[in-house]
Amino acid sequence: MVDSFLAHGTEAGGSAPSATIRVQGLHKQYGAVKALCGIDFSVSPGEIFGLIGPDGAGKTTTFQILAGVMEASSGEVSVLGQPPREARLNLGYLTQAFSLYADLSILENLRYQAGLRKVPQADFRDRATELLARMGLSQFPNRLARQLSGGMKQKLALCCALIAQPRLLLLDEPTTGVDPVSRREFWDLLAGVAADGVTVVAATPYLDEAERCNRIALIYDGKIQQIGTLAELQADLALHRIEVRADALGETEAVLQGAVSRASSALVDLQSFGDRLDILTPNVAQAKSEILQLVDQQKLAIPRLEANEPTLENVFVSHLRQQGADPIYRAFPFYRKPKALSTEAAAVAISADRLQKCFGEFQAVKDVTLAVRYGEIYGLLGANGAGKTTTIKMLCGLLPATQGGMSLAGETQNLHRAEVRSRLGYMSQKFTLYDDLTIRQNLEFYCGVYSIPQKLHREKIDWVLETCGLVGRENQMTGSLPGGWKQRVAFGASVMHEPDILFLDEPTSGVDPLARRQFWRLIRDFARQGTAVLVTTHYLEEAENCNRLAFMVAGEIVAEGSPTQIKAAQPGQLIELVTAHTQRASDLLRQQVEPWRVSIFGDRLHLVLDCPEQELGPLIQSLQGAQIEIRAQRPLPFTLEDAFIGTVQRAEEVSP
Repeated sequence: MVDSFLAHGTEAGGSAPSATIRVQGLHKQYGAVKALCGIDFSVSPGEIFGLIGPDGAGKTTTFQILAGVMEASSGEVSVLGQPPREARLNLGYLTQAFSLYADLSILENLRYQAGLRKVPQADFRDRATELLARMGLSQFPNRLARQLSGGMKQKLALCCALIAQPRLLLLDEPTTGVDPVSRREFWDLLAGVAADGVTVVAATPYLDEAERCNRIALIYDGKIQQIGTLAELQADLALHRIEVRADALGETEAVLQGAVSRASSALVDLQSFGDRLDILTPNVAQAKSEILQLVDQQKLAIPRLEANEPTLENVFVSHLRQQGADPIYRAFPFYRKPKALSTEAAAVAISADRLQKCFGEFQAVKDVTLAVRYGEIYGLLGANGAGKTTTIKMLCGLLPATQGGMSLAGETQNLHRAEVRSRLGYMSQKFTLYDDLTIRQNLEFYCGVYSIPQKLHREKIDWVLETCGLVGRENQMTGSLPGGWKQRVAFGASVMHEPDILFLDEPTSGVDPLARRQFWRLIRDFARQGTAVLVTTHYLEEAENCNRLAFMVAGEIVAEGSPTQIKAAQPGQLIELVTAHTQRASDLLRQQVEPWRVSIFGDRLHLVLDCPEQELGPLIQSLQGAQIEIRAQRPLPFTLEDAFIGTVQRAEEVSP
C-alpha cells in the first residue's frame, strides 16, 4: 500500500520526467587530479541504482555533483529534469559522515530538518508520525540521537531525508558500520520507498547488499566500467563458481593455487575462506576433473565440490583485476619463529569461562564461554549492542570482568601487565591513530609503543606503506585520509610487532572489496605463523574467512561452529520467488509469516520457511489469489547472512 505522504511527494512536482537522473560526459577535475573522466548513465523513476567501486573511484564526487553541492568541470547533468542546484528541494542526501545532531532527540532532529526544507508545520506531525512508525522508531521519539545504535541512527537519517517528500534519494554508503539485521531492515525500507515512486541511488562497500539494487554500475578510476542488472553482470563474467571443501584445506589450496597461474588451466581464480576455497572457472566439468586430478597426484583426500553462481564480489574483483586495480601484495617481514602448530594445535591462546559483565543493573555479557587456539581465526558476530566489543575489551585486559574466568597467552591474572600486552595486537572499532600526526609519525609512534627494535623500524613501516598503497604519501596528515585508507594503516600499526594474539574489532568497516581481500590474505598469513585471531565484523560474507564463528545475542553466545556447520544447522529452506509485483508480494507475505522471513533483492523475493513442503503451497495460493503471478521459484542455499539473521531472530523470539 502506498503511504500517503510519499505518494503525495511523488506527485507534487507534476508529471515525472522519463529519467530521474541523466548524466552525459561528466568530468570533474581537482587541479591535476581527474576524479571523473566522462561518465554516462541514467536512472529511471522508482529505480534503486547502485554505484559501487573501490576507494577513490569517484563515487562521492558523483554524489556531490548530483546533490548540487559541487559543480562539474564539464558535461551535462539533469536531476528531475533540472540542473542539480535547482532540484535540491526535491531530493534527500545522506552523506558518509554522520549527519544528525547528537544532542537533539529523534523528534527534534526531524523537526529541524523539516524547518530547513520548509515543510509546513501543519504537515509535519502526520509525516513524522508515519515515518517513525515505518522505521520502527515511534516508541522513543525523545531519545537523544547519540543514544541510538548505528542502525537506528541510519534509520533516523533516512527519516530526515524523507520528511520533505523527496522524489530522489542519494545515499553515500549509508550502512557502513551497521549490523546485518539493521542493514537488511534498512534495505527493505528502501525497497518500500522505491515502490512508492522515489528514485534511490546508493553507494555501498557491501556487495551482498548491492545485489538488492535493480541495476548496478561499477565505477573505477573515474570511469563507469560496467552497468546492468545482477543477472546481466553475472552473465558478462562468463565464469562459474565451485566451492571446494577438504579436510587438508591448506595443502589443497597450495596445490590448486599453483594451477591458477597456468594458461592451460581451467582454474581462473582462487579465493580462500575459513573452511572452503572458491574457484572461478569457465567450464565446471573441466575444472572439477582438474581439481580431482591435482589432489590425487599429491595423495590428498578427495575434496567435496559444489557448483554455484558467481557472486557480485566475483564480478567486481575479476573486472577490477583486468584493469590492473588489484592492491600490491607484499608478504609481512616476519622475524618471530612460527609456532609449530602441528604440535601446539591444542594450545589455547584466548579463553573465557562463564564470563559476565554488568554496568549497574544492565548485564551486557552473560556467561560467555569460548576458546581460541593459536593459528585459528575466530569470528565473534552479533548485532549492535550484542556485547561483542565488551567481551573483547575484557579478554584483552582493558575492562575488568564482573564474574567468570579468563586466560590470555597462558596468563590468568593481571592481564593488563605490559609483558602480556606486548604479545597482543588490538585494532578497535574507532580509528586508533592520531589525525594530527603524519602517517609516518603514527607508525613510528606505534613502533615505540610496541618496543620494536630500532633497526627494524624502517622495514616494518615500509611494509605498511607499500601494503596500503601510500608510498610517497607518508608525510600526509593521517586525518586527511578516507576512512577505508585509515583502516588499512591502523591494521598495519596493530601487527608490526608480530603479536601472538590479535584482536580485530570491525577492521574492514568502510573498506572496499579489493582491499578487504588483501586484509584477509594478510590475516591468514598471521594465522599460519601461529597467531590467534579474534575478529568481529558486520560483513557476513567476509566472516566466511573465519575457521570458527560464534553468534552473540543480548550478551549470550547462541550458536558456534564453522561457517559451513552454522549454515547447515539452519532449519528449513530459503526460497527465491520472482513476480511482477515484488513489493506487493512482500507486503502480503509479511502478513502471513514473520517479517524477517521475507526480504527483497532487486526484482526477487527471498523467503525463509521452516517447513516448505507444508508452508509454500498455501503462500503461493495466497499470492495468486491477489493476482500476483509467480514467474519463477527455486530453492537457494543459505548464506551466512541468512543464517545469522535466522539465528538472531529465533533467539529473540524465545528470550524472555
